[in-house]
Amino acid sequence: MSTEAPRFQVGSLVSARGREWVVLPDSSEDDLCLRPLGGADEDAILIHLPLEPAPSRPRPATFPLPNPAKAGGRASGLLLRDAMRLKLSAGAGPFRSFGHLGVEPRAYQLVPLLMALRQEVVRLLIADDVGIGKTIEAGLIARELLDRGEIGRLAVICPPHLCEQWQSELATKFHIEAAVVRSGTAARLERGLPQGQTIFDHHPFTIVSLDYIKRPNRLDDFARACPEFVIVEEAHGCVLARGRDRQQRFELLKRLAQDPKRHMVFLTATPHSGDEEAFHNLLGLLDPAFRELGSLPEGEARRRLRARLASHFVQRQRADIREWKDSTVFPDRETREVTYQLTGPWGELFDEVLRFARAMVKRTENASKLQQRMSFWAALALLRCVSSSPAAAAQALRTRLKATLEGPEAQQLEEIEALAADTVLDGADDQSLTADETVPAGTTEEAARDAKALQDLIARAERLKGEAHDPKLALLRREVEGLIAAGFRPVVFCRYLATAHYLAAELQGPLGRKGAVVDVVTGELTPEEREERIAAFAAAADGKVPVLIATDCLSEGINLQQHFTAVVHYDLVWNPTRHEQREGRVDRFGQTAKVVRALMLYGANNPVDGAVLRVILKKAERIRKELGVSVPLPADTNQVMQAVMRAVLLSTGAVKDTRQLRLDFPEIESADRQVETLWQSAKEKARATRTIFAQARLRPEEVLPEWEKAKGVLGGAADVERFVKAAAEALGAPLHERRDGWRLPVDHLPEALQEQLATLGIERPVQLVFDRPGPSGVLHAHRAHPLVRALAEHLAERALAEEGEIAARCGALFTDAVATRTLLLILRLRTQLVVHKPDAAPRHLLAEECVVARLGRDGPPVLLDDAESRRLLSAPAAKDMPPAQRQRFVRAALELLTPRMNDLAALASTRADLLLEDHVRVRDAAIGRREQRGYRIDVRPCLPVDVIGLWVLVPVQGVL
Repeated sequence: MSTEAPRFQVGSLVSARGREWVVLPDSSEDDLCLRPLGGADEDAILIHLPLEPAPSRPRPATFPLPNPAKAGGRASGLLLRDAMRLKLSAGAGPFRSFGHLGVEPRAYQLVPLLMALRQEVVRLLIADDVGIGKTIEAGLIARELLDRGEIGRLAVICPPHLCEQWQSELATKFHIEAAVVRSGTAARLERGLPQGQTIFDHHPFTIVSLDYIKRPNRLDDFARACPEFVIVEEAHGCVLARGRDRQQRFELLKRLAQDPKRHMVFLTATPHSGDEEAFHNLLGLLDPAFRELGSLPEGEARRRLRARLASHFVQRQRADIREWKDSTVFPDRETREVTYQLTGPWGELFDEVLRFARAMVKRTENASKLQQRMSFWAALALLRCVSSSPAAAAQALRTRLKATLEGPEAQQLEEIEALAADTVLDGADDQSLTADETVPAGTTEEAARDAKALQDLIARAERLKGEAHDPKLALLRREVEGLIAAGFRPVVFCRYLATAHYLAAELQGPLGRKGAVVDVVTGELTPEEREERIAAFAAAADGKVPVLIATDCLSEGINLQQHFTAVVHYDLVWNPTRHEQREGRVDRFGQTAKVVRALMLYGANNPVDGAVLRVILKKAERIRKELGVSVPLPADTNQVMQAVMRAVLLSTGAVKDTRQLRLDFPEIESADRQVETLWQSAKEKARATRTIFAQARLRPEEVLPEWEKAKGVLGGAADVERFVKAAAEALGAPLHERRDGWRLPVDHLPEALQEQLATLGIERPVQLVFDRPGPSGVLHAHRAHPLVRALAEHLAERALAEEGEIAARCGALFTDAVATRTLLLILRLRTQLVVHKPDAAPRHLLAEECVVARLGRDGPPVLLDDAESRRLLSAPAAKDMPPAQRQRFVRAALELLTPRMNDLAALASTRADLLLEDHVRVRDAAIGRREQRGYRIDVRPCLPVDVIGLWVLVPVQGVL
């Protein structure tokens, strides 16, 4: 295939196969990529010119002027203009990508994009707080660079549980179809590849699991074929020096970052967790010089380096977003703690299990290190499970912790430590939170010899199932009923599978009688199945309140803000990062509720809960309130929790004394002081980091002008709402206002449009909102939503084909809105941008915009701003104008316009120059250096200008 300049200019009109088309940038000398004149990019076709029959071979075409005989009514002008604007995908303005987005970003989310565009090679660390929208911010950068022709491939490197989320986000929000590369998909992706090619050679867009890529042979393949743009999710977990896996990840990222032309964006909500080495390793991936900040003394050199780093580092908390005066972004989070008492049979069982656990530990005091550790882990598992539920307690008592009996004792000890830490605790550190939800082994071989005592404990635990004997379950039921009564939709998080299924079974009946429906989602389902289950569950609630019981498989990877508005911590987590992640699934960007609630249950006289609260969770919450963000636990969570629980297990006091939360044991006091000291240090480091880089971030006054300019070209939320309401009414399906938005009776729309919407899954009357994402079942009609695009394309196609008066191309009316006869032109301007790089063939881009100009008898046409064009196109008629008179006014206007096409060409040239200015301005920091190496952009207006519509406004004064 030839790669020379296309025979037809990009953006020009051609006639082929009985209709008119626009030439798209992917064309070449032998192949034309064409979009129907009134259609969308999705309708594009590719014509191979050497095989095209001569009669249908493409030839130049011109766009016809409006037909006076098809003049329309008063409202059709504004409807046509709005339809033409909202269907644009290759819009003009400062950003090339906004027409390709499936999401309407908030203005504050443009900050990382503008920072990236001011760098010649993008190296950016986005460290915004949880829930602000880092995925959207990174996707905006990727989409913009793709649409500017600066990259052609990209890869996302992320933990395995986030692969599907990234795949969905890229596809739905940025129209980037990426392949997930991990152990379960690699064989299928490799099947049929040409000899010598890897997955990364063949697929331009990939999402790569860290677990898959860490093997040396795969790492080498990826590093060799790595795309020119890389996004690294959870980047903080890849830069720790300790741990073989983390060292491999860090070496991979260092290798990728060594390519001076590779664009890289790193995402993390916790860039600095108290580990100075890890933090400076992360900064060094942006530029090796930034690692020196770890050792460079205070002085001018350090200040200069820190100032340079500020242009590569954006870190904001929710308080920083408030200055954008966007009140629709985040809800208020109300937190509350509720307690239950370990009393009666339940308290007696807890006492017996605690005695049993202590006996296991004491029995091995003089045994081998392996036996001691096995007893400790089994005892700790029992304490955790009995604090969770009778179901988890019974299962833990039945399950024995066994050594492998193979290999030296040191190796067996290492394996036991790793296994037990993963099942009993919540991860070795904040970068490796466990995904194991099975109930851990709660006994050892030696303990199991006392079969009678063990069977008695199991039987007692089984008998305590149910609200009559389980005060924790009874408290949960009352609190969930309260949340439902207050209008909340709760998700209940628990630690173990056994507890999750127990709660679902026990709550189904009582909550069902209160108008709720209960379901359970655990790690037994794959990530895809979890997402499908939640969506189906929310959709099938059918007016009832959905209550979801979940394990921590949902604390990462699946966002719940569209379905749920409250979080209940049924089991306390032993890692504050996991605690915040749970609440962050609901309290995040896109939550429709103004208030979300977080409820934490714990035993008031449970020493396990008391120790976790005192040493970890209370401190984490205090620091979060002080700083506005979470700071990870600045020490190995395992070591801290083991020290705390050892104190509970080895206390010499009576069991019932221990249950009175007398947590002043020396071991707990020591762990508490150690954690307090470390956490205070981490807090101050986090505060200092935020203070330094907050001073350099872009402010609203620097970003909003670009934002408003982009909306002015393509249309914003207000334009969408006005258009959808007007279009629905004109098509015979007016919107009906409801308590939670608007109702569109889809079945009243024209049959052809109904068929088109059915292919998009919209077949029944739908609920709409315009200003922000709606709750589950309510559609957010933003400019890129398929419903809005379908309405715009339907009306535009009918108007361009001049079928009917709904969105006619011309008209005339008497009005008081003007003092002299005024001719308004709706123009479609098409501009070709040609990007020249020294090491690549020229890249052809197409930009389109729909503008309104006023044309007088003398002088050039005057471009109207959005407000003035809306005012005139929506001007009310002061009196009726007969159809014959309307046609005469339109014909006279066409006679005035025909000899003035050169004036419109001059207008198009001026707009092309402004487009180049916009295109370059947001890249101004990098453009000068690039021009020195032969990088330049040319613009060419596509002529003649398309006159989409023509309206004549005639003043009433003086008209007989």
